[in-house]
Amino acid sequence: MTDINTVLAELKRGVDEILSEADLIEKLKENRPLKVKLGADPTAPDIHLGHTVVLNKLRQFQQFGHEVIFLIGDFTGMVGDPSGKNTTRPPLSREDVLRNAETYKQQIFKILDPQKTRIVFNSDWLGKLGTEGMIRLASNYTVARMLERDDFKKRFSSNQPIAIHEFIYPLLQGHDSVALEADVELGGTDQKFNLLVGRELQKSAGQKPQVAITMPLLVGLDGEKKMSKSLGNYVGITDSPSEMFGKIMSISDDLMWDWYNLLSFRPLSDIAQLKTDVANGKNPRDIKILLAKEIIARFHSDADADAAEQEFINRFQKGAMPDEMPELTFEGDIGIATLLKEAGLVASTSEAIRSAQGGGVKINGEKVEDVKGNAAKGTAVYQVGKRKFARITVK
Repeated sequence: MTDINTVLAELKRGVDEILSEADLIEKLKENRPLKVKLGADPTAPDIHLGHTVVLNKLRQFQQFGHEVIFLIGDFTGMVGDPSGKNTTRPPLSREDVLRNAETYKQQIFKILDPQKTRIVFNSDWLGKLGTEGMIRLASNYTVARMLERDDFKKRFSSNQPIAIHEFIYPLLQGHDSVALEADVELGGTDQKFNLLVGRELQKSAGQKPQVAITMPLLVGLDGEKKMSKSLGNYVGITDSPSEMFGKIMSISDDLMWDWYNLLSFRPLSDIAQLKTDVANGKNPRDIKILLAKEIIARFHSDADADAAEQEFINRFQKGAMPDEMPELTFEGDIGIATLLKEAGLVASTSEAIRSAQGGGVKINGEKVEDVKGNAAKGTAVYQVGKRKFARITVK
């Protein structure tokens, strides 16, 4: 059997907080498969690298012989998770939830072992609560305690509306843990309140409270905000190998180390050595290539990773793309020609149009002949001529 201290050290890797570590050690000492739960409301059909941070931690639990329960919130998805929101989140239709849930089921097995994963839907028990059950559930928490939650507190103090069903959401997620008798629940740092509600409801139900493990939120390609499809700063796990490679190579050198800690399966000692190599003069670009290839191989294949690297070299390095370039961010819809002007790559929009017509404008190494449309959301390298470059994020 693997030593508990060794297991604990691996499980703590990349974790933001464990509530509580003493409880986790006690559960590990019971020498039985723990029920490790992760809930996901299928609000969007695609999984990106930000989602995989917590999925990777689930994978670790599987490797240590524990039972992973991937809970698809087909019931809670119709309520809408208010976590981190400054406005009421619109509920999804039943049809949207089921369609997205099916896509989730297909994508999570790119990371988790399907033979060691139990998929459940919380409508199986939440749909049976009924009016009396909902009232009993709601009696476990006060409005004052709900308003201790940071996003609720901010909205209340700024006179922004909070719908009653948003108070119900944390109770429903907590009741999931009671129904499953979960030993451990994982979530992002924005889920801490919900995870702690689960602990309280389990105590009320006479169960041992679950251990709540929160994982950091992965910062997206823009280097500022958490990865999100709506912000366009994401890398989807179904993106093509070349698309993945280009996006990962666009992140800053500083952000690269956070991605290594949260996404790489390399031993921490190896990552420490890579940092030493960079400090001793190795080009950070070469280290970033290793990360890009590791991630691409995980979701595609080693051959795809090699091909994506070669394509990148052919497109960018042979085109003499500099290692350093200005990094700019624009908000809202903006035309490509205007963007090139505002970024200082051309003197006017008319010059941008002429340069594009002459084949002198490239986005991520691809020639763009029409710059009259709006720039795509996300981060890309814009080039005019042979010497003018800028890494630009459009939000």
